[in-house]
Amino acid sequence: MKCLGIEGTAHTFGAAIMDNKKILSDIRDSYKTKKGGIIPNDAANHHRKVADKVIKQALKQAKLTIKDINLISFSQSPGLAPCLIATRDKAVEIAKKNKIPIIGINHCISHLTSGLLFTKATNPVFIFVSGANTQIISLEGNKFRIFGESLDIGLGNALDKFGREINLGFPAGPKMESLAKKGKYIPLTYTVKGMDLAFSGIITEAITKFKKGEKKQDLCYSLQETLFAMLTEVSERALAHTQKNELVLIGGVAANKRLCNMLKIMCKERKAKFFNVPLKYAGDNAVMIAYQGILEYKSGKEDNYNIDIIPNLRTDEVMVTWK
Repeated sequence: MKCLGIEGTAHTFGAAIMDNKKILSDIRDSYKTKKGGIIPNDAANHHRKVADKVIKQALKQAKLTIKDINLISFSQSPGLAPCLIATRDKAVEIAKKNKIPIIGINHCISHLTSGLLFTKATNPVFIFVSGANTQIISLEGNKFRIFGESLDIGLGNALDKFGREINLGFPAGPKMESLAKKGKYIPLTYTVKGMDLAFSGIITEAITKFKKGEKKQDLCYSLQETLFAMLTEVSERALAHTQKNELVLIGGVAANKRLCNMLKIMCKERKAKFFNVPLKYAGDNAVMIAYQGILEYKSGKEDNYNIDIIPNLRTDEVMVTWK
């Protein structure tokens, strides 16, 4: 089965074609800024502008035409509403014109499923850290259960918020990681509440320290050490609670080498296996949307051309029918 997956929940518009588990193409075009953060309407306009080009390139790379496609899946939830609408409209337009079945996919669920596609993990605890999401998740029964999460903003957004204050542009994470290598530790508040985390207060504290003259490289280093230690703590507790011995790191922040190293050390001490999705597929991409579409279509799901977006659908609200 050949599925065209279309991703567009936030900054990245992507199109990919999967033939069951085989990746035939993967094309992406990302919205970026030199200053400030992501502006939803601007990102949506970016998606509309590049959509036809990206999809055409995906078909060309796969050496296929639209007539060869058996299914179209797109990121229906969750995400920035303007971006979701732009993505939905393009997916429906193509599906309707060519009479191809269509499926709306939960972006976060597809991240989790791709964690199994790209690693050797079989029944892990997932750490999902992206711009808007920070969750500790495990499949229990017919749903992905959230054992801990951020009570305010996602880890990626927290880093980007600080990055905006020190003029790093968007996305700020990679630039902060580079600056952190030159920094030294400055104490910051450590906020873990049971299994949940809170980042916004720590970011405000770091911004205040920056305005009072602390060096940006020292604050980047300190933020990484503090926020990543918090995440590692609750991840270890989730492993202990579920009695699982596999940990999978997914989402855009998974690209951070310091975070990976901290989790590797923790897993080694617990005699657990640590997996992280290959960097190319850790962040937002259309490959995972196409693969999830194939799984759900084979389990009997199919949507209609009047499908709507669901900007706030949570991971633990989706029934898992494709095991």
